[in-house]
Amino acid sequence: MTIALQGICASKGVAIGHIYIVDRGQLDVNEYLLAAKDVDAEVARFLDAVGIARNDLRAVRERIPADTSADIAAFIDTHLLMLEDSALTKAPIQLICARRCNAEWALKLQRDALVSVFEEMDDPYLRTRKDDVEHVVARIQRILLRQDKLYHEKPDSRLAGQVVLADDLTPADTVLLLHQGIAGFITEYGGPTSHTAILGRSLGIPAVVGLHQARLYLRSGDMVVVDGRAGAVLVDPDEHTLQHYRDRQQHIKDQHALRDKLRGAPTRTLDGTDIVLQANIELPEDVDTVLDVSADGVGLYRTEFLFMNRDEMPGEEEQYQTYRNVVEALGGAPVTLRTLDMGADKTIDGGRYGSSWCSNPALGLRAVRLCLSEPALFRPQLRAILRASQHGPVRLLVPMLSNTEEVGQVLQLLAECRRELQRDGHAFDAGMPVGAMVEVPAAALCADLFARQLDFLSIGTNDLIQYTIATDRVDDEVNYLYDPLHPAVLRLIKMTIKAGESAGVSVSMCGEMAGNARYTRLLLGMGLREFSVPPNTLLEIKQVINSSDAAALGRMAQRVLRAGDWSKRAAALDRLNSGGG
Repeated sequence: MTIALQGICASKGVAIGHIYIVDRGQLDVNEYLLAAKDVDAEVARFLDAVGIARNDLRAVRERIPADTSADIAAFIDTHLLMLEDSALTKAPIQLICARRCNAEWALKLQRDALVSVFEEMDDPYLRTRKDDVEHVVARIQRILLRQDKLYHEKPDSRLAGQVVLADDLTPADTVLLLHQGIAGFITEYGGPTSHTAILGRSLGIPAVVGLHQARLYLRSGDMVVVDGRAGAVLVDPDEHTLQHYRDRQQHIKDQHALRDKLRGAPTRTLDGTDIVLQANIELPEDVDTVLDVSADGVGLYRTEFLFMNRDEMPGEEEQYQTYRNVVEALGGAPVTLRTLDMGADKTIDGGRYGSSWCSNPALGLRAVRLCLSEPALFRPQLRAILRASQHGPVRLLVPMLSNTEEVGQVLQLLAECRRELQRDGHAFDAGMPVGAMVEVPAAALCADLFARQLDFLSIGTNDLIQYTIATDRVDDEVNYLYDPLHPAVLRLIKMTIKAGESAGVSVSMCGEMAGNARYTRLLLGMGLREFSVPPNTLLEIKQVINSSDAAALGRMAQRVLRAGDWSKRAAALDRLNSGGG
């Protein structure tokens, strides 16, 4: 009998294969005190383990094909940087020396301290970065404990065509499994913003995450179907079900072939409406993927990654060179640089900036609030962005604005920076557009006021949805409430688009909702004409746009907005996507 298990969609697609369970074994960390004479040798043992871990990761990185998405190498690089970071290298040594505890114990203590910091973060993406700490620490611990390499880490094709089940997968695991030719993967933990999910999407591997207690129902060798789009796993499917999903696999393959032909083609609806389709990036290396899919530019560049995993914040010159490289690499396509989005829950520069404790980090000193309270942090970034604007079309995007007074303060600081740069002889674009992230309900409700003061608006649906519904999308106990189709969310989005139209100001969307093809036609029908999406979803979104009639979608979208309950909204959306009336 076929059993259906429900998890979270991490990467769309269909995988059919037999289950292989990744068993990492228990990391039993003994805790004991050292004799004074053994401390130096223990420090050396710890440093040796870190060195071996570093070499192992470098070997994995070298195996990444040159034409692979930059996301993959970036995740491995993040782990390599963590192996250089004092938080994971110097701090355990200090514990060994001060407390005379063994290396495994010291590393465990430091891991616990770091994980507790990440768990307090509000931003879902950054909060899941605690996984990085866990993965890097586990790698070092296995070396300290002299454990053999895991089965899936051995360089061969023994797992080709199989579906991997694990608690979670590290970026290195995912790369190694890709080389082995796995069909798909399932994890018991993780969410849509976890590294596992992001890598699955980048690599095009069908994946379901957050399938709790999957091992109660799955055994090695079981035949399964992984339906990535539905977030479902079918166990022991019958022949009729298998044929249905084999047909789905062929259809997906045919669709990918059609999408490849869209590279370089204009993004235009059937009734001739031109749409701006840009890409979101997090690292300078991501520009290659933007160029590969022929995006209209970068609609969101998250600059905070330049500030992370380091003891000292980057200065103006370093930021300028980084932004300049991105602008020049795009060859004249526009780039939207979002100012620093960190704060009380995400300390930088050793905790110098941002409060050490906040009872509610989601509502604390973060993003533009932090930047305005710390001009010494904000000014160098504003100056660097202005200087980068001389090298190509640059837009400045300010996150988490909630009132027009903040807008005025930002514009005043920008004016001061312009005068300083003129005095210092630095060139810049005096007309560089400045926009607001609409991600706080107050900003959406006052979008008309924002539009009068600014050059563009960009809807950040990730935070807008969770602030509007007051639900944490990475909390398993309440994330069922996180709903892009909630009437309040749709009304705020519509309100923002309308405010932009009335003021003659462009409105884009850069949140996950923009990159989900399920909502593309709905957003077109609501009047959205600018999208910024992950590069790996861009061609799919373009395909939907180019096969849609924007004028006809307006009437159909109203039916979704008017629907009273979730099931009626979902049904109306399905009819809209199928072309029904």
